[in-house]
Amino acid sequence: MPSPPIRARDASAAASAPLPSPTPPSPRRALHGLTRGNLSRGLTLAAILAVLAVVILASIVVGSREIPASVVWDAVFSPGDVEDHFVIRDLRIPRTVVGVVVATALGVSGALIQALTRNPLADPGILGVNAGASFAVAVGVGVFGVSTISGYVWFAFAGALIVTLAVYAIGSAGRGGADPLRLLLAGVALGAALGGLTSALTLLDPGAFDKMRNWGAGTIVGRGLDLVGPVLPFIALGLVLAFLVARPLNAIALGDDMAAALGANVVRTRVLVVLAVTLLAGGATAIAGPIGFVGLMVPHVARWIVGPDQRWILAYTMALAPILLLVADITGRLIMRPAEVPVGIVTAFVGAPVLVILIRRRKMSGL
Repeated sequence: MPSPPIRARDASAAASAPLPSPTPPSPRRALHGLTRGNLSRGLTLAAILAVLAVVILASIVVGSREIPASVVWDAVFSPGDVEDHFVIRDLRIPRTVVGVVVATALGVSGALIQALTRNPLADPGILGVNAGASFAVAVGVGVFGVSTISGYVWFAFAGALIVTLAVYAIGSAGRGGADPLRLLLAGVALGAALGGLTSALTLLDPGAFDKMRNWGAGTIVGRGLDLVGPVLPFIALGLVLAFLVARPLNAIALGDDMAAALGANVVRTRVLVVLAVTLLAGGATAIAGPIGFVGLMVPHVARWIVGPDQRWILAYTMALAPILLLVADITGRLIMRPAEVPVGIVTAFVGAPVLVILIRRRKMSGL
């Protein structure tokens, strides 16, 4: 019997031979790629920080009252008793500092909520956290007669904590754990109910809430450094907790079972995230009132730039959130000059269309 042709035998042998395993990339090449990616992210972050510096300068220079740049320079470095120096030193500079602190707290709290719930529409405002803090502050002012920020900040923390736990409990009820849609609906429902109760308290005792009228719309006007001082340690602690849970949150994004297999303590991470969100959102609301959409928009922008790594998302959010809030504040000063529009109203006008776009997108930024 004639043997098969040599070419056929070679083809048969080649087909039956095991496929060669792909050559893994060398550790040096993988490290080079990782270093190159981190360098690119670092340079982009440096550029964003440069933009933030320009926006901070614009927040000090631009206002409802025109002040020459030379006078602004003298007010910062050679202050005197001139009225323009008072406007710069005692009004605009503290207002800018408050804006940076509040925006950072709101942005990071939004990033944490989105990562924990794996819900791209999560935000301290949409999930009712800000409404809970506002309602608790209204109870402190209207019922207990608290009139200082050092007094009602504790009410803000308590309200933020209770609503955060309530929304997560409602959204996690039933099979399947935390569902993004249930979380969103629970937050909107609780936020609306608490907003109505806050308005009712305000109408029952308008005299007690007269000084808080602008606070209820979300504003940084007239907020001095003396108001930031009592809250700043809590916000700083919240930021520290946020970066401590950044790596476990990367594992939780893969699912609870996979996170546990990778060594992440899921329960402890959730507790720390809830504590951080309470400190950040409660502290920001105590200072400036309920300002929405900052924690919704900024983490999305950060995620589009750097990807799903929570460590970079938090770093970018800390730089991008003050830019958004300060630009909104500057816009509020100029659109009705010499009157001003509270920054919370400006961010709502910008954030509402963004929320609609995010809902209509088939594929939102991955979590």
